[in-house]
Amino acid sequence: MSGSTPRRLALGTAAIALTLTTATACGGGDEGATVQGVKLIKQGTLTSCTHLPYPPFQEEKNGKVVGFDVDMVDLVAKKLGVTQKIIDTPFETMKTGSALNAGKCDIVMGGMTIKPDRVKFMDVSKPYFDATQALMAKKDSGITSLDDVKTKKLKLGSQAGTTGEGFVKEKGMDPRSFDNSLAELDGLRTGQVDVIVQDYPVVQGWLKDSANAAKYAIVANLETGEQYGFWMRKGHNPKLVEMTNKAIADAMADGTYKKIYEKWIGPMPKADGSGGTP
Repeated sequence: MSGSTPRRLALGTAAIALTLTTATACGGGDEGATVQGVKLIKQGTLTSCTHLPYPPFQEEKNGKVVGFDVDMVDLVAKKLGVTQKIIDTPFETMKTGSALNAGKCDIVMGGMTIKPDRVKFMDVSKPYFDATQALMAKKDSGITSLDDVKTKKLKLGSQAGTTGEGFVKEKGMDPRSFDNSLAELDGLRTGQVDVIVQDYPVVQGWLKDSANAAKYAIVANLETGEQYGFWMRKGHNPKLVEMTNKAIADAMADGTYKKIYEKWIGPMPKADGSGGTP
């Protein structure tokens, strides 16, 4: 768990408010509501948890949280006739389901990979994004693979708790762990590490910035077969899972998904694998 100033896209007009992780759990009691069979912790609001910053999926700009995931969850909120409210919370509480169980939010977003260990504790939507991992380093690094990082004994950086970090650890590597994606990027910029592993769309988003593109490049793609999903409290809100799946399917069918993808990521991948995420 990337960005240039986003173009406005006319797809959801849901107002987004940012609440700090120090906030107490929302909803409960008579504040909650049921809309179209979906249980909401706060009336009139679909509350989502994420861990900021994680561009291009979510980041704060001009006092608002914006990004790919934000636009997608806005589609769910629009179907419910409510607005989305975003809670910034530690990634650890997202991937374990504890934020959902504590009543902090109705849905978790944040480029979270669908994994068996997570499905044990949370319900998940159908996949909404095909992802892979990438290595990024200075253009003249000479790195072309993880093996190069190993044999040259280079310093590798990763984002704490992510599948990218888990992937390189499984390969016998001991990366330096950073709290979030931008801290990881700063670690590369300041020479704390020589190369970083991160989700491909995040790295691609960084390289849209000409200052980054002038110095750094994707030096290797790591095909991991990852897919992202949106997460909900286990067994608690089946109608929200159903509504989320419908929002994803409808967006993919009517062209809205393509618009969101091109707005935040770049060209959609083609059937032959060219373009967009490789």
